[in-house]
Amino acid sequence: MAQLSAFLLIIFSFSCLTATVEPSFARHSRARAYIEESCRSTRYPTLCVHCLSGFARKTSLHSPEELAQLALSISLYKARVTKAYLVKVAKQLKAINATEYQTVEDCKQQIDSGIGQLGQSIKEIRRLGNARNAVTDDSFTRIDNVETWVSSALTDASDCVAQFPVRNMSKLKATIKGKVLNVAQVTSNALALFHRYAARYGAGAGKKP
Repeated sequence: MAQLSAFLLIIFSFSCLTATVEPSFARHSRARAYIEESCRSTRYPTLCVHCLSGFARKTSLHSPEELAQLALSISLYKARVTKAYLVKVAKQLKAINATEYQTVEDCKQQIDSGIGQLGQSIKEIRRLGNARNAVTDDSFTRIDNVETWVSSALTDASDCVAQFPVRNMSKLKATIKGKVLNVAQVTSNALALFHRYAARYGAGAGKKP
């Protein structure tokens, strides 16, 4: 699958923030039907469909490999956008010696770690796909690498979310939590779709992060 353009990611990643009404013109397309069926294996299927369905009109999505790579690319993009927001907020909080600074700084570092892991995962799944139908020990090593890296990125995002309690949150904290929670959810979905792809190798089957 060709590398997704940054332009398409910018356009359609915004649809991952909420799961609202989906475009009727894409509802009955074969690509959309395939996305809907695939997203049933995820923890957040409605969000999964909402994130991926925009691409049904722009590219041919008809394999678990393509969906997994697309989902990981969206997760990476969302993590990068969230990190940029956290960098801005941390700078502002540090300037006024706010007590929330360290929490935001720690969260930023966790998201940054996840960005590196997601980037590695995308490269690894491409290497796995380049091997075509060949199943070797190297294939299983690559599968393990992707699962480890994406799981770690998910843990980083989830740990950040946990730093913001539900009660007595300021508007700023609620905004941060919402953005990071979105990263965690799309990453969880990406991991589930990768498990679905990895099942063709007899690995990763039946897992639902």
